[in-house]
Amino acid sequence: MGTMVSIDLRGRPADTAAAGADHVLEWLHEVDAVFSTYRPDSVISRINSGELTRGHVGGDVAWVLGRCEELRRETGGFFDMRAGGSLDPSALVKGWAVQRAADDLTRRGFTDFCLSAGGDVVCRGGRGPGLGWRIGIQHPYDRDAVAAVLHATDLAVATSGTYERGSHIIDPHTRRAPVEVVSVTVCGPDLGTADAYATAAFAMGREAAVWTLGLDGYEAMTVLEDDTVLTTPGFPLADPGQGAR
Repeated sequence: MGTMVSIDLRGRPADTAAAGADHVLEWLHEVDAVFSTYRPDSVISRINSGELTRGHVGGDVAWVLGRCEELRRETGGFFDMRAGGSLDPSALVKGWAVQRAADDLTRRGFTDFCLSAGGDVVCRGGRGPGLGWRIGIQHPYDRDAVAAVLHATDLAVATSGTYERGSHIIDPHTRRAPVEVVSVTVCGPDLGTADAYATAAFAMGREAAVWTLGLDGYEAMTVLEDDTVLTTPGFPLADPGQGAR
């Protein structure tokens, strides 16, 4: 998946936790083999090369591509898996895959855990009795600092910005990188959807903060290039006074 993954499993014996982590990593490797845009043998690369057509794929691939189309319509075209010219559902796949991993851990009886992939996080339960998880949002300018800290027990959090992969997000309508925005974080019940919403909002540039006010069941924080920090009313800051600088 081209990113670092961390797994924090609490409240279970070491061997049980290790088995749960192995299941997560096995699943994420499977997803990478199918959806990677860097591996020539992946299904996505074979579609892009013309070796396969969308009509010849099913299962998870068909579902992901169909969900990407739904999100494109829902976001007014700002989420577009063909924004870069070729088929690339990565902006949904990472969050979707980690969410699936979290759901699988829940089915296996894990109640307290936190999964993180490239800064996108799913948490359940808490880090200890009576303690929720504290999730730091990467500072858009300082790799050694956080822009804000969230307090959560059951939440998915996704951030889009230029600090992880550079200027990789473009406005599909103009084919240019968005301006005036440096970071958008979206949180809610599903990481795949939160990841896609964060990507779409970032592509909107300064209009991101207004658009995220209308999201149903999801909250957001937008950081503009002039250091203005804008949050939706329900954004779960652990320290409401904390900003980007």
